[in-house]
Amino acid sequence: MSTLFSTAPDAAPQPASMIMDGDQANFMADVVDASRTIPVLVDFWATWCGPCKTLTPTLEKVTRAAQGRVKLVKIDVDKNRELVSQLARMGLPMQSVPTVVAFWQGQLADTFSGALPESQVKQFVDALLKLAGSSAPGADLLTEAKTYMEMGQPEQAASLYAAAVQQDRDKPEGWAGLIRALLAMGDEEQAQDIIAEIPAAIAEHAEITGAKAALALAAEGRKAQAARAGLEARLEADPNDHEARYELATALNASGAREEAADALLYIVKTSRAWNEDAARLQLLKFFEAWGFDDAATMASRRKLSALLFR
Repeated sequence: MSTLFSTAPDAAPQPASMIMDGDQANFMADVVDASRTIPVLVDFWATWCGPCKTLTPTLEKVTRAAQGRVKLVKIDVDKNRELVSQLARMGLPMQSVPTVVAFWQGQLADTFSGALPESQVKQFVDALLKLAGSSAPGADLLTEAKTYMEMGQPEQAASLYAAAVQQDRDKPEGWAGLIRALLAMGDEEQAQDIIAEIPAAIAEHAEITGAKAALALAAEGRKAQAARAGLEARLEADPNDHEARYELATALNASGAREEAADALLYIVKTSRAWNEDAARLQLLKFFEAWGFDDAATMASRRKLSALLFR
């Protein structure tokens, strides 16, 4: 781990040390591990990329203005091709440069591509800082709503998420939470209606896309659950019936058995990675998106997937 994070817990990091070049060898320490202490922006850039020459100085300026509350790690994609390939296989959006990925608590928090103007970069960083603990409109409502969801009381959660949205319509956590609460109540139609009301500026936020993925998986899950007994019988007769195992994973996810669902897809990846054009891995990434990056099942299953892909 870098010396920055070996200091005492109450030692404030200095802004001068908040901007650095990164590489594959130190990615875990400088980005993933470091993000457990401070939000980390990763700037994936290339020397031949014109927009990168505009975005990187903007990122540096905004990072310096944050006065040690956020860290910037710059990674040259041409010098770290294997790292970029590994991250892409794990579901990170690495199709183009510049791409900026924000990490918090060891997980991907948000991302954007292209050379955004300084005002939008600042908004992106401000949202990340709020996620990391700064107060924001509706924060107490969101915390209480999340507690009700964890207690299995989505009706109360839905009311609180709706109130949070009324206080701050640009808060993606409120919209996403409302969609998930309605989904838990079995009201998929209203959840779909809520999606149409989300402001365009936050429609592609990770929280929103995750809630949309959960809604899509719910529809798939209903069909798979209806055929679950037949799928289990097929697997008992032939453990290598990957189609049956794939569909069973969707049924397990719909019933809330997340780890079992992930393990079913991981089995396919392990035994026949290329089956059906990598369908098992892609479905697993869809599960991760629906569950959320900080979900326990996501984190555990992502580690297992990483072990399979990088062995």
